[in-house]
Amino acid sequence: MATEGALLSATGITRRFGGITAVDGVDLHVREGEFLSVIGPNGAGKTTLFNLISGQDRMDAGRVTLEGRDITNLTPHRIAENGIARTFQHGRVFGNLTVMDNVLIGCHTRLRAARSRVPVLAPVIEILRALIRPAPVRAEDAAMRAEARDIIATFGERLTPRIDQPTYSLSYANRRRVEIARALALHPRILILDEPTAGMNESETAEMQQIIGDLKAQGRTILLIEHKLNMVMQLSDRIMAMDNGKVIAEGTPAQVRNDPRVIEAYLGHSSIGGTAPAAHSLTEGAP
Repeated sequence: MATEGALLSATGITRRFGGITAVDGVDLHVREGEFLSVIGPNGAGKTTLFNLISGQDRMDAGRVTLEGRDITNLTPHRIAENGIARTFQHGRVFGNLTVMDNVLIGCHTRLRAARSRVPVLAPVIEILRALIRPAPVRAEDAAMRAEARDIIATFGERLTPRIDQPTYSLSYANRRRVEIARALALHPRILILDEPTAGMNESETAEMQQIIGDLKAQGRTILLIEHKLNMVMQLSDRIMAMDNGKVIAEGTPAQVRNDPRVIEAYLGHSSIGGTAPAAHSLTEGAP
């Protein structure tokens, strides 16, 4: 894909761990409102790529731009301030905080009344504002809480009745839902989802697919890693396949599904019985 008109562009992204190159000169470009999925077998470099884009790790080479602004190797909080929110392969929530408080944390980049612009005195001023709670701080807090309730309501009866419960008491699937709700509270320009249905059963996966499909219908820009290929094929506008740290195929779901290199990466061979590529096997019963 050409870089012109891309909301996010990553070019030549490389990350080495000792003698192993986990991500090897990868280019990734996504337009505003596009749903791009990154697939590949375990160890292909997918999560490492997302870690580099979102600031969780530092790249050895390459460049990342958001609307033309260089965000290469910025810290995670600076990346979040630029409008990139993500979830993680292994769900991360604040277990001792309630569902509401976890989602409110996602609003932190948008706080204005509660934050100080005086660099040296900022921590002291913010503590005082939290203790005294002047009218602008109270109004901002009320607005954020109302918005957080709306986001939580997106997940229906899964989260709404548990809004004041600590997240350590939730099921694994509900903790994953809280993580996505927290990411949405940031008002992200780009939403990065790393295996959002990992560990979920068939009905939970169907529910999550519906939620992600609704987010796509809203016109959100989404980057997805997912091993459940039926879901990937149904949701994606475009798919990028990786193996051994490199991009091996890119295109529409139909193009990638039928690419012999992708089939070989998943199945270990590019055809079955010496006949046509086993494209059907990639989507039916895939892990």
